[in-house]
Amino acid sequence: MRTHQRPQAAVRWFFVVLMAFTAHAFATSWTEQVLYSFQGGTNDGSDPAGGVVFDKAGNLYGATTGAGGSNCAPIGNECGLVYQLSPPAKQGDPWTETILYQFQGKDANDGSVPEGGVIIDSAGNLYGTTAYGGTGDCVLLGVSAGCGTVYELSPPQQKGQQWTETILYSFESGNDGYFPWGSLTFDSKGNLYGATQFGGGKGTSCDPYFQYCGTVFEVSPPKEKGGKWAEKVLHSFAGMTNGKQMGDGANPNGGLVLDGKGAIYGTSVFGGYDGGECAKVGCGTVFQLVPPAKKGGRWTERILHKFRGQDGAEPDSGAIFGKDGNLYGSASGGGPHGYGMIFELAKAKGKSRMWTETVLYLFNGTSGGTSPVGGLVFDASGYLYGTTHWGESPGSVFQLKPQKGGTWILDYLHSFVKVPDGLYPTATLTFDEQHNLYGTTQEGGSGTACGYGGCGTVVEVSP
Repeated sequence: MRTHQRPQAAVRWFFVVLMAFTAHAFATSWTEQVLYSFQGGTNDGSDPAGGVVFDKAGNLYGATTGAGGSNCAPIGNECGLVYQLSPPAKQGDPWTETILYQFQGKDANDGSVPEGGVIIDSAGNLYGTTAYGGTGDCVLLGVSAGCGTVYELSPPQQKGQQWTETILYSFESGNDGYFPWGSLTFDSKGNLYGATQFGGGKGTSCDPYFQYCGTVFEVSPPKEKGGKWAEKVLHSFAGMTNGKQMGDGANPNGGLVLDGKGAIYGTSVFGGYDGGECAKVGCGTVFQLVPPAKKGGRWTERILHKFRGQDGAEPDSGAIFGKDGNLYGSASGGGPHGYGMIFELAKAKGKSRMWTETVLYLFNGTSGGTSPVGGLVFDASGYLYGTTHWGESPGSVFQLKPQKGGTWILDYLHSFVKVPDGLYPTATLTFDEQHNLYGTTQEGGSGTACGYGGCGTVVEVSP
């Protein structure tokens, strides 16, 4: 018998009547529109990274992992870019894409291959990360690819001029982080928080090509104008240790959130519990990082939940707070069928540090979608929205409504079908003021440079 197992009381299974897990297939079908189809090649992007954000004028901003510049070995020689989509003056006309910046790669001491979206501040500056590039010495497949960067894009003072890119930080080695993943998060002081899937100096079980098991980092603005931004590793993940059933998380994935006391919450794709379908790598975790009591002290990691396979596996996109103070998120795998789920974590009571998990919805593979890779978003009514990556169709958009008695009912709002529609959404959705949803798909659209599957899209889904 294995030891060190978490008490069963820490997981409250929510397998009640079957209707609690039955999807209302398109009971409230919404209308989907492709706002832009990426064309790939050297003049446009492909494979959108993360979702989109709005500015005050209603423009959308995002990043693409692929296409753009072609001098960024070793990953497909594509560098990626940051784009803007401007709404049409007349309803029904197409949105207009403007490429704000094409990354140049390590040879230019620039970043390359963003694997997360952008965030925007009140002045309209954009912030994001690139997985490769920068001045670091990280090597992949025998090629010096760089360790990744944190960048800022500033709008021009006069309309029509170019945006200005500034590399705020270049990850320098495996110890300070490698391969930034997911979008950044602000705090009230302008500090940026993010995650690297590798690096950090701890753990040996996470990947045969990348070193160590990842970090959560902070990048702080300079105290004086023109100074350098400073990076600090808040936690280095250790992952699983051979022969032990319980361990630290591994490969955090960005999408971090902060509470009112400055603590950071996030998920790791792997690590935590080694058993069943998650043997050797772990099923993933939800973690909290508590700031030090004194300035200059160490942050403290607390594992709030270790997934065990049946109750979820591989949470890919972080978690969000509800109005009740509980955390809500998605796991792309796990469950009796292995198709993923939506979960809630209720705050720990008493002396226990482990939060209580409730499975709100199980994807069963027989109706609608599977594998919810993207994150979740709440509306003002307390409904949850997200996407599935696979299923009966190449992705879907869903809504989860809470019901009396604690059950949740899922409706599929849109099912992606085939090109030129979008295919395979993986990013968190964004609302506008009219309750329309905006997001990206990794494939699909009218672009032909990426093969039959298309180069990806930005879509709107409207009630």
